Amino acid sequence: MDEKQFRAEKMYRISLSVARSMLEKGVISKEEYSEIDTILLEKYRPALGTLLAGKPLT
Repeated sequence: MDEKQFRAEKMYRISLSVARSMLEKGVISKEEYSEIDTILLEKYRPALGTLLAGKPLT
């Protein structure tokens, strides 16, 4: 994994972590979380993140 791919993976996971925290606190719905995940996948194109996309939150 080169530096660019690592950065994309890191940014995706950090951003998704924020969204997950918002979901757990009731700030956003599961549907909004899924939409955010889709947007982040398109934006960052993480190599490993795509393998985990759509998996249960727990």
